[in-house]
Amino acid sequence: MAVWIQAQQLQGDALHQMQSLYGQHFPIEVRHYLSQWIEGQLWDAIDLENPQEEFKAKRMLEGLIQELQNKAEHQVGEDGFLLKIKLGHYASQLKSTYDRCPLELVRCIKHILYTEQRLVREATNSSSPVGSMMDSMSHKYQQINQAFEELRLLTQDTENDLRKLQHNQEYFIIQYQESLRIQAQLSSLASLPPADRQLREPALLSKRATVEAWLTREANTLQKYRLDLAEKHQKTLQLLRKQQTVILEDELLQWKRRQQLAGNGAPPEGGLDILQSWCEKLAETTWLNRQQIRRAEHLRQQLPIPGPIEELLNDLNSTVTDIISALVTSTFIIEKQPPQVLKTQTKFVATVRLLVGGKLNVHMNPPQVKATIISEQQAKALLKNESTRNDSSGEILNNNCVMEYHQTTGTLSAHFRNMSLKRIKRSDRRGAESVTEEKFTILFESQFSVAGNELVFQVKTLSLPVVVIVHGSQDNNATATVLWDNAFAEPGRVPFLVPDKVLWPQLCEALNMKYKAEVQSKRGLSDENLMFLATKAFSSNPESDCRNMTMTWSQFNRESLPNRNFTFWQWFDGVMELTKKHLKPHWNDGAILGFVNKQQAQDMLLSKPNGTFLLRFSDSEIGGITIAWVAENPNKRLVWNLMPYTTKDFSIRSLADRISDLNHLLFLYPDRPKDDVFAKYYTPPLCESPLSAYCGLSFLSSPELALVSWPARPGRPWRPAGCTFTPWHRGAVTRSLWSEPRAHRERLLRQLWKIDI
Repeated sequence: MAVWIQAQQLQGDALHQMQSLYGQHFPIEVRHYLSQWIEGQLWDAIDLENPQEEFKAKRMLEGLIQELQNKAEHQVGEDGFLLKIKLGHYASQLKSTYDRCPLELVRCIKHILYTEQRLVREATNSSSPVGSMMDSMSHKYQQINQAFEELRLLTQDTENDLRKLQHNQEYFIIQYQESLRIQAQLSSLASLPPADRQLREPALLSKRATVEAWLTREANTLQKYRLDLAEKHQKTLQLLRKQQTVILEDELLQWKRRQQLAGNGAPPEGGLDILQSWCEKLAETTWLNRQQIRRAEHLRQQLPIPGPIEELLNDLNSTVTDIISALVTSTFIIEKQPPQVLKTQTKFVATVRLLVGGKLNVHMNPPQVKATIISEQQAKALLKNESTRNDSSGEILNNNCVMEYHQTTGTLSAHFRNMSLKRIKRSDRRGAESVTEEKFTILFESQFSVAGNELVFQVKTLSLPVVVIVHGSQDNNATATVLWDNAFAEPGRVPFLVPDKVLWPQLCEALNMKYKAEVQSKRGLSDENLMFLATKAFSSNPESDCRNMTMTWSQFNRESLPNRNFTFWQWFDGVMELTKKHLKPHWNDGAILGFVNKQQAQDMLLSKPNGTFLLRFSDSEIGGITIAWVAENPNKRLVWNLMPYTTKDFSIRSLADRISDLNHLLFLYPDRPKDDVFAKYYTPPLCESPLSAYCGLSFLSSPELALVSWPARPGRPWRPAGCTFTPWHRGAVTRSLWSEPRAHRERLLRQLWKIDI
């Protein structure tokens, strides 16, 4: 069902929230009449942080205006006439608003659609089987909202009490002035004759006594009012602290953890709209209470009454300032993290955001944010409040950015679009630590004031750890450092400590998450795949229990596997890269078993008919996949294994086409005809040029020849010594010509294939 249809069925607070999304910046009538068109556009395909995407946004704006104009032209009748005028007006209004900033239109519509989807999802949670997790989340959100309602009522109650106190104090001051006037009259009696003084003095003395008695009682009452108000403010601030702890130390930290895991391929961390709305409510409520406390202090200064109230108000003022300070500094966050593997001299982006910037009107004097790269040791010193001023571990170009306020979404953020790490200064490494194990972080810092420089905040936030590389060959090992850190970092850690060893099931979860994300597949690693990986990692019997085994960082990516010159991670990463670039459809189809060793492949194939084959990842070569198949030998049946294919081979000819070329491959294990599995991926014959043969086509049906000539590579012999040449071997000869000079190669190809090149 379309989102707009469901959104129109919202009720109560959800309906009000939905209605508040619209206004002059985007009329709700436009959403209504163009709902199908709006929901059919690929808004998420436009990167708001990339200025080069502006032309896409411009086309979206033009399309929206065209749709409005078309809708207006088709209106007929009396009601249609009015709607035609209104829609035409909206088209002109949107054009004038967003013509110079079309990306803002995209930002606005993305925000609207996301919020509507969230509201609809929350509204349907109670009636749909979404599981206990969603029920728990809904209950938690309900508790947070109930706490905000309690805070609202408490703040309204103290506001009423404050007004009552102010009214009573004003009346007290009037009566106090009256007592002073009576005292002045009594003093003036001294100049009167005794008779007149005796006549008027008793009445004035009586009146003075009455007023002073009232003032004494009222002073005690005022003092009680003040103490009661201070106690209520204490209760409100206690609840504010509790609510702030839930939002900042639970919800926001969970969002940051999800953001970190997203770096390993976990689902996206989700939007910040809900968190921002909570933080804004915290800011608004805290600020209202701060104003009330300051007004109470002003009333105390206006009419000093001896007692403990002065100390109480000082404590309250200090507490509420601490709450605001913690709120502001904690909500200065990194919305879009810089890349965690950071190559020098390469452009990168990042976005920081202040979740309470709109409510505190920080954008009225837009602050500037500065980005600096610092080392792990400098990050530790920073968190200990040790002086690190002007310390950095490198130079970042374009590292200053002004925060911008986006009125349509109510967000205050700074988008660093063109940062580049010019140079890096490395520290002394420990023991066996390599440069790809050294962690840095990007420090974002700013300063801004609230309430006319009344409060000035210095805010800082650290990015997730980054590993700096200078060459693409370091990417593999740097990614291992990042994956281990993202997966096993603990909340509140000292930068950037991670355990040196973890349980194997924990690592399996991280590897599976990374694999699915890199390959972009819903098919993850099965239990059998993980058992194979355990065998490779621990060199143990695959039937042994690995659940309680631990893997160290050294085993993961320092020590080479037995009899190999590469580590466990390097092998696994090679498998991911090969699958991502060339094998993804076959992996998704289940055509690739992959994680099977040579002995397992032999055991599986010997019980199958001749011509049965399977695809497994090479044990001996990084990023290689081999074909194992069973065939009849003069003496006995054997399982043959081709030399591994790599990315280089598949850039010449695809896996499906190579399998098609081999006539002796008949069934994909266990018993699927190969054409049923791979035919949809074959290159159509009419699309193949004569040069496709020259680039690697082979018509081989002899396992013996295949072993020595597969796959084609420059300099590799096409046949064993002593093998007799026949025309049947044309494919193999063609591949052997790869290393020949071009003129000679073309002459031989003409003779061999009878073709023109």
